Amino acid sequence: MKQYNVAILGATGEVGREMMKILAERNFPIKTLKLLASERSAGKVMMFRDTPLTVEAASEASFEGMDIVLGAASADLARTLAPAIKAAGAVFVDNSSAFRGCPDVPLIVPEINGEDAKWHNGIISNPNCSTIITLMAVKGIHKLSPIRAMVASTYQAVSGAGAGGPIELAEQTKALSEGAPVSCKVFPYQIAQNLIPQIGSFLEDGYTTEEMKMQVEGRKIMHKDDLRVTCTCVRVPVVRSHSIAVSVYTEKPLTVEAVKEQIAKEAGCRLVDDPQSKVYPMPLDTSDQDIVFVGRIRPDIAFENGITLWCCGDQVRKGAATNAVQIAELLIEA
Repeated sequence: MKQYNVAILGATGEVGREMMKILAERNFPIKTLKLLASERSAGKVMMFRDTPLTVEAASEASFEGMDIVLGAASADLARTLAPAIKAAGAVFVDNSSAFRGCPDVPLIVPEINGEDAKWHNGIISNPNCSTIITLMAVKGIHKLSPIRAMVASTYQAVSGAGAGGPIELAEQTKALSEGAPVSCKVFPYQIAQNLIPQIGSFLEDGYTTEEMKMQVEGRKIMHKDDLRVTCTCVRVPVVRSHSIAVSVYTEKPLTVEAVKEQIAKEAGCRLVDDPQSKVYPMPLDTSDQDIVFVGRIRPDIAFENGITLWCCGDQVRKGAATNAVQIAELLIEA
């Protein structure tokens, strides 16, 4: 089997570390693995398949000889280094938001639009984590009848804000238990014992940048320019795995039974739906794995041709690192 030279840009961050873990888990055919990060992380030693690797400072000269670069860095750094990655002849699979809206850059969830990898021009974007998890849950419905619109509320874990999110939640929880003052650094307000109905910055129409991603990215991934999405994104005091409540509205009516049967068949999904026995998706059950759990499937009783459901998925894995590695797998299969 052919082996590939792979680099991870942002290797010391949460998603970068997870990419290393998943490359090993999925036995990706690696010849050499280069770990790249900021100057302050250069020299750090990380383990990959029992082999110590030294982190290098990322620069424009870092990509010579690389076949695939997995991006787990900021959008600014991705934009800065993308030309050098392309010039080196590597394909850049980027997890940041830098290129998601570019018409000449595919935005891919492999189980939904993996064929789009065929027309890349050196860059492929990984979608937003909540977009990936939600579309994975509803892709079976879209096969039964095209989705016209969705109303979604996301309940996003603190680890979605980076490695500092879980630390802040733990510190605040400890402080509250001891009657000590609570410090807020990562989040604008106390997240322990609280919900924060803002992720991203507010736009003029009252939506946030995070909330608009579901519609903008959903249209591109599903090849449906008229898809309409109303979304509310909420940060919740959960360490890992995002949850989404979503109502989908299709062109023709669907029965709950047909929807359950289809979702149970879908790659990357698991039907977890027995409410009478208190069986439904929960963040604890979906963490540290790649399957999106789907349940609480029921008819929407407000509007016609609607189905309402609840889903959970690990936003660090399927919502970021695993999806990127799956895209890399598409590249080597081509």
